[in-house]
Amino acid sequence: MTVIVQASDQDRPPRVRPALSAGTWKEIAYLLANLPAALIGFVYTLTMVVTAGGLSVTAIGIPLLACGLFVSRRLGRLERARARALLGVRVDEPTPLPGPTRAGGFFPWLWATVKDPVAWRNVLFELVRLPWGVLTFTVTLTGLFVLWPVLPYVARVLTNVDRAMVRGLLSPSDELERRIAELESDRGVVVDTAAADLRRIERDLHDGAQARLVALAMGLGLAKEKLLEDPEGAAAMVDEAHGEVKLALQELRDLARGIHPAVLTDRGLDAALSSVASRCVVPVKVAVDLPARPAAAIEGIAYFVVSELLQNVSKHAQARGAGVEVWRSGARLLIRVSDDGRGGASALAGSGMAGLAERLGAVDGVFLVDSPEGAGTVVTAELPWRDRGM
Repeated sequence: MTVIVQASDQDRPPRVRPALSAGTWKEIAYLLANLPAALIGFVYTLTMVVTAGGLSVTAIGIPLLACGLFVSRRLGRLERARARALLGVRVDEPTPLPGPTRAGGFFPWLWATVKDPVAWRNVLFELVRLPWGVLTFTVTLTGLFVLWPVLPYVARVLTNVDRAMVRGLLSPSDELERRIAELESDRGVVVDTAAADLRRIERDLHDGAQARLVALAMGLGLAKEKLLEDPEGAAAMVDEAHGEVKLALQELRDLARGIHPAVLTDRGLDAALSSVASRCVVPVKVAVDLPARPAAAIEGIAYFVVSELLQNVSKHAQARGAGVEVWRSGARLLIRVSDDGRGGASALAGSGMAGLAERLGAVDGVFLVDSPEGAGTVVTAELPWRDRGM
């Protein structure tokens, strides 16, 4: 019989722990590499600035400065990679500058490169890094031989300063990059919305008016064949086809009204929203107070928003009445649609109102929903005001 005896925690030898953790060694490596990296960056940056500045009175000064700033951006990328690998600092990469083709030509690209704030912050970073690199290299190297018991704490303090410098000088321009990201996201929303609208129009045409027109063509073909043999039957088929034509025309009018109604083009928001309100299943009070008509695109979005919200009132709100208010406040067009229904509406993802919020966000608009259970719904939308003709 074999007996297995497990040693207790007291009997086991103590676990060997490293004097310095892996993270601390990474910080020490970063601090020791500061001096050579700072020397390379400082010499390059100083040479580039002095040379380009001295030649700025010639034709090659500005292009030389642009090329130097372009390389400074690459140095900043290397510093961000070094900080990410050794310090765990996650700094987003700035948006790359467009090339001469996308920028509209060589001179627009040249001007955009010269005034690039990211490149100039990289220049500042390289210039202030040399004295700091000398200090961190000296302290860290000395600490490895003299101050090693407290070196982890010293390294953490020094690298925290490095982290702050990287985040402050090598991060993208917060407001500009945020705006660029928003615009890129909004562009995607606009493309997706346009594609969805095209699919909806295609589906409505295929399932509605197109099907009726096909049936109409078949009915008229049969009526033509029976015209001599059975005039009465042919006349009945023509009457039926006439009814199909009316229904097809009505469906086409409804489809056109959903895209951009003629009344909106001819008479503006007041008349168009009154027309939408008249088709709602509950009484709707419409109040439009605008000093002038906004741009056609803004007017169309406002119409679409109110139309969709009143459809929600008809289908889901179980309301006894609703109201629509449209007015201008400064540089914004404000819309408020309210009802006294059951409430509980939400603009969370997956709901119909989420799509409205995305459409408004694509044009720098705002969409707010206040809908407590049992207390009705108030939806407020804001759009940027643009004068007609702009």
